[in-house]
Amino acid sequence: MTYEIVTSLEPAAVLARAKDFFAERVPLNAAFPEKEGQGWLVLRGQGGEEVAISAVPHNGAVKVRGSTLLFDQALDRFLSTLPQVPQA
Repeated sequence: MTYEIVTSLEPAAVLARAKDFFAERVPLNAAFPEKEGQGWLVLRGQGGEEVAISAVPHNGAVKVRGSTLLFDQALDRFLSTLPQVPQA
């Protein structure tokens, strides 16, 4: 499933928060960085399942997209911790 929000955080801050969140806040389904680049991150967890997150500038804010098959609840919870920007 794919999730998307718009936040006021910088892309690097979003990805740093994702690393911390998936390593510490979801102990039963922890996921850790496998690959990353500027504006994107792939975390690998239980059974080899992955969480892919991108954070890119968009209309003066940052659009964050996340995709996963197993970590839906954790990904949705992570995105809910980010300060959101109302969309017009």
